Amino acid sequence: MNIPFLGHRHKKNGPAVLFADPASVAALLSECELLRSQAAQAGVRLDDTPASLEALDQMVPRWRDDPETLPWLGNDAGLYLGTVLVRTVPGAVWVIRADGEPVVRLASGREAEVVPAGQEWAASGVPELSQLYAEIAES
Repeated sequence: MNIPFLGHRHKKNGPAVLFADPASVAALLSECELLRSQAAQAGVRLDDTPASLEALDQMVPRWRDDPETLPWLGNDAGLYLGTVLVRTVPGAVWVIRADGEPVVRLASGREAEVVPAGQEWAASGVPELSQLYAEIAES
């Protein structure tokens, strides 16, 4: 598949990672349509800020009753957490791993696997997205 903004695979230094145009990747990963729709229905405004993560944590998790919606919403929750990190933490950027998993790389070099965290949040509510944000942003 040739997606121009994803760039080329680089295998010289460690595991293969797809380097990408940061603005294009950030725009694509920030869509989170299902999560934004569910939040809007609950009266929660997602404005890509840490405060919106707190509001998400307070939503009634009606999606847990729908086994088809749950994994998609969890994926969106992780991508939204990553979006807030990239937009508010200096030096944080999206990186697409060679296996296709989007992760947030912090200025320290640490990578935050936000999608699995979002899936855990959607399934159980723990850990809270706002708590994850605070822990990741501090490192």
